[in-house]
Amino acid sequence: MKKRAILSMLLVLSLIFVSIPELQYPVMAASIELKGTDIYNGLRGQSFNEGWKFNKGDVSNGQSVNYNDSNWSDVTLPHDWSIFNSFNQWSPAGDGGGYLDGGIGWYRKTFTVPSNYSGKKVFIGFDGAYMNSQVWINGNFLGSRPYGYSSFEYDLTPYLNIGGKNVIAVKINNNQPNSRWYSGSGIYRNVWLTVLDPVHVDYCGMFITTPKVSRDSATANVSTKVLNQSNSAKAVSLKTTIMDASGNQVASDISSTVNISAGSDNIFNQNITVSNPHLWAPDSPYLYMVQTEVIVDGKVADTYRSTMGFRYFNFNSTTGFSLNGVNMKMKGVCLHHDLGALGAAVNYRAIERQLQIMKEMGCNAIRTSHNPPDPQVLEICDRLGLMVMDEAFDCWETGKTANDYHLYFKDWAKRDLQDFVKRDRNHPSVIMWSIGNEIPELPLKLPQS
Repeated sequence: MKKRAILSMLLVLSLIFVSIPELQYPVMAASIELKGTDIYNGLRGQSFNEGWKFNKGDVSNGQSVNYNDSNWSDVTLPHDWSIFNSFNQWSPAGDGGGYLDGGIGWYRKTFTVPSNYSGKKVFIGFDGAYMNSQVWINGNFLGSRPYGYSSFEYDLTPYLNIGGKNVIAVKINNNQPNSRWYSGSGIYRNVWLTVLDPVHVDYCGMFITTPKVSRDSATANVSTKVLNQSNSAKAVSLKTTIMDASGNQVASDISSTVNISAGSDNIFNQNITVSNPHLWAPDSPYLYMVQTEVIVDGKVADTYRSTMGFRYFNFNSTTGFSLNGVNMKMKGVCLHHDLGALGAAVNYRAIERQLQIMKEMGCNAIRTSHNPPDPQVLEICDRLGLMVMDEAFDCWETGKTANDYHLYFKDWAKRDLQDFVKRDRNHPSVIMWSIGNEIPELPLKLPQS
C-alpha cells in the first residue's frame, strides 16, 4: 500500500510538472550577440578582463612598471573584494553596507601590444570601478574618477610600448562610509580594450532619436560624431543601415563626403525612414540594429553598431501615461545593483535572472536606484521589455553619509551626468531620467511662496 501511495504521488507530481508550460521570454534583439558587450560604444571593444593581479591594501609605487607583483592574487574581472571579507560588526560600512569593509586595493595587468597596433588608436574603457579610481599605463597617470558608478575611457596610445611589455595599474579607494547600501569594492564591472583607426566614431558617439513614429512609418535621426586623429585631412562619408531583428536591412543612407581636418571632428546627421515599423513595448520589445560604417578613401575605417527601438510615449495630468498611444500603468520596483550573495561583481546571467523574476511577478518598469546601472542591465531591459527610470545620484551637495558623493558633486556632477546620459541615451527601455533620489536640499533651493 505504501508503495502504491508513493507511486501515485510521483505520478501526480509528474503530471503537474509536465502541465506547467515553460516560461517564454521575448527575445527581440538583432542577430548580433549582445551578451556581455560594450553595446553603448558600438560593439568595438575586446574584453580586457583576464590576467589581472590584485592586492588588498595600499602599496608604494604600485603604478611602477618594475614593481614586483608576483605575490599578488590572480583575479579575473569583474571583481569585488569586499564580498570575500569576513563580516565585521565594527565595519565603517555599517548595516547598509553589509558590515563588509572596503579600504584600498590595487590591480595590475601586464600585457603585450602586437606590432600591428602601430598607427592605431588604443583605448581602455571601464564600465565602473568602486570608487576613487586612479589609472596608470607604464607609470604615466591617465586620470581619476571618484564616482564608482560612472563608465569612462582613457587613451593609451601615447604611452604604449608597441610590440613589447606594458603595465596598467589601477588604485581603488573605497573610503567608507560612503553608501547607504552594499556597494562592493574594486573593478566590479567589465573592462574593454578598443583598437581603432585614427578616423573613427567617438566614444559613445552615436545618438539615435525617433522624431516621427507611427505604426505606418517611423523616422530615425542618426547623429554620429567622427574624429580625425590622424596627421592629415581626410575625406569621410558614412553608410548607415537599419537592420531588423533577423539581421535583414530595412533602410539605409549614405551621407555626403565631408573633409575633416587633422585633429578635428564632424557630426553627421542622417534621417532614415522605416515603413511599417515594429514598435517597442513591454509585451513586444522589438529591437532594431543601427550600423554605421565610416568610409575613408573608399575603405571602411570603423564600424559602429547600436540597438534601437521605435516607440513614443506621453505623460498627461488627466489621462496618465501612454506608450505607443495605449494608456498603461507603470508597475515598477527600485532595484539596487548588487547580486545578493554574489556581491557587486557583475554577472550577466545573475542580472538577467533578477530582471526575469521582476517580469514574472508583474513588473513592467525598473528604477535603477540610486545610481547609473551596469550597461548590461539596460541591454537586458531593452530585450525583456522593461521600462526604465535611469537614475544618476543619491545625493547632491548635502551628504547622507560622511564620505559619499556630496564631497565630489560640485566638481564632478556635470561630467558624470553628461557621461551617464551619453552612454544610455539610445536604449528604448529608458523613458525617464532621474537626477537625484530624495535630495534633502532641493526644497530649500525653490522659491518660497
